[in-house]
Amino acid sequence: MRDALRFSKRLLVGRPLRTEQMGQTLLPKRLALPVFCSDPLSSNAYATEEILLALSLGGLALFHLAPWVALAVIVLLAVIVVSYRQTCRAYPSGGGAYTVSRENLGVNASLTAASALLVDYVLTVAVSVAAGVANVVSAAPSLSPYAVQICLAAVALLAMVNLRGVRESGRIFAIPTYGFVVVAMIMILWGVARTLLGDRPRATSAGFGIEGTHGTTGWLALALVLRAFSQGCTALTGVEAVSNGVPYFRRPKGKNAADTLAIMGAITIAIFAGITVLALVADVRIAASPGQLIGAPAGYQQKTVIAQVAAAVSGEGSWLFFLVAGFTAAILVLAANTAFNGFPVLASILGADGHLARQFSRRGDRLVFSNGIIILGVGAGVLIWVFDASPTRLIQLYIIGVFVSFTLSQTGMVRHWTTELAAAREEGSRADLRRIRRARLINACGMVITALVLVVVLVTKFTHGAWIVVIAIPLIFVMMKGIHRHYARLEGALRPPAGPVALPSRIHAVVLVNRYDTPTMQALAFARATHPSTLNAVAVRTSAAEIEELEGQWSEHAVPVPLTVLNAPYRDITDPVLDYVERIHRRSPRDAVCVFIPEYVVGHWWERLLHNQSALRLKARLHYRPGIMVTSVPWRLPSAAGRPEPPEHRAVNGRRGLRP
Repeated sequence: MRDALRFSKRLLVGRPLRTEQMGQTLLPKRLALPVFCSDPLSSNAYATEEILLALSLGGLALFHLAPWVALAVIVLLAVIVVSYRQTCRAYPSGGGAYTVSRENLGVNASLTAASALLVDYVLTVAVSVAAGVANVVSAAPSLSPYAVQICLAAVALLAMVNLRGVRESGRIFAIPTYGFVVVAMIMILWGVARTLLGDRPRATSAGFGIEGTHGTTGWLALALVLRAFSQGCTALTGVEAVSNGVPYFRRPKGKNAADTLAIMGAITIAIFAGITVLALVADVRIAASPGQLIGAPAGYQQKTVIAQVAAAVSGEGSWLFFLVAGFTAAILVLAANTAFNGFPVLASILGADGHLARQFSRRGDRLVFSNGIIILGVGAGVLIWVFDASPTRLIQLYIIGVFVSFTLSQTGMVRHWTTELAAAREEGSRADLRRIRRARLINACGMVITALVLVVVLVTKFTHGAWIVVIAIPLIFVMMKGIHRHYARLEGALRPPAGPVALPSRIHAVVLVNRYDTPTMQALAFARATHPSTLNAVAVRTSAAEIEELEGQWSEHAVPVPLTVLNAPYRDITDPVLDYVERIHRRSPRDAVCVFIPEYVVGHWWERLLHNQSALRLKARLHYRPGIMVTSVPWRLPSAAGRPEPPEHRAVNGRRGLRP
């Protein structure tokens, strides 16, 4: 069984890597781009669509504002990219917003940023996979009833690939990421060329009208525009993953991470702007509710904006159309890989700092943070199941965490540069002063803009489901504070005293027996070998016949250890043993009592249900008694050894042991 499990693990995850091979797992920029940037690149598949969906609530009257909303998103993206490039250089150890906030704003601010990022990473996986599967289902409606199952299978596959290692996941995800970039750029260039040559692309939905459900003047119009902007800001998700994953880059880590971030920003802006322009040029029509479309035939099924643009540029059913659809679905699913690399790194830093379980800071067989990958996959799977794999419902929870971490990170960087500026003034370097002032100005702009966007996103999304995130972030914050308090208390309790540790005056050994057999004899032999001050075998009378048989065998074989029989009027083993052991300890509080418990080591999972249940219950109670030690003496069943025990091994201590 264990060999089969080990073989399966090696088949899926691969051979374990030695610590000395860590350098072989570091990423060049060409692989770092698909590993850390697939999320922001994939957001081009739905960022324009989210803007148009929000504006459609006001009908066609607000569609002329889409370019300005998109321009605002592009400016914000550029500011964030420039700001995070400075973070990558200033903090090459990784950690992103958490590390920056911890170093400059204090523990509470850093835990707020970390809580927001952890929530957003889980949402990134859920939204990306659900959106990708939604594209597949729209192309093959017969798969619609199985959308949740397909999503869960995709999350499991992503987790398994990432468990194999960052470098391997980079190779696997490079083709879909670069493929999407190439086909999207071909589509944009083709569409722009046709437009400039006078052959303007036209979407099949261009003739439809859109019935508004909200007013288009005054505050209502402003509210819709702000909502469109907040939904368009999905294009910014995943930007911070590069700053979290700087340790995975080749040297010079900070420079390579900053360069990768710049490349990602340029590609994202180009594709986002291109899709938005072509969607407006081709008169793409899409509405929040299909019932808003005026003139649409009965049973009309809305296609995504990127699919409509591809069909308008090259014709529905063309090679480019299918390439765009295929690579879009692939990169949307694989966009979750950004979170699978950001979440474990952040969790490892939090674990090392004592704000999450220490296990998160340990690398697995393939030199990745396996525990973080597994927890992220489970959390995303739960969200997909709860929200029925609906991208529309899940995306409303999105973005809040991103902008909380953005704002705290930029604020921390302003504080960082202010400290650096004070040090530079003492040294008197004018070049450094100019460089630091420029850097502080960039981060200050980012701080102000992201804080304003955070307010807008909170206001526009709160009633649409974002309140769940607003509750989740403080809960995770409180949980991490509690974990840190626990570790701090534990550290104090484990600190050794100033003087030597007092030795117990005597050791009283108690061996639990229920029959005369080989495991019992082995436990008695081991207990005698420890040379305790006193040694007693203890049996509990749950069956008079069994006790009589045991006492007869004890006498017949002249076992040189006294046998004490405890009464159990209620046929319970645990309480009589506890009372007996505690009486010994009460008589001599400075003495130690060691209870030896024979246990079977089983080879099959179902055998665990048949053996050791009484021992497990008793050990669980004994562990809470001060001054009492518990020692398990294992006896391996033939199934655990893989073959029957040879006869010469079945007699325990036959020459030296307990037989006269």
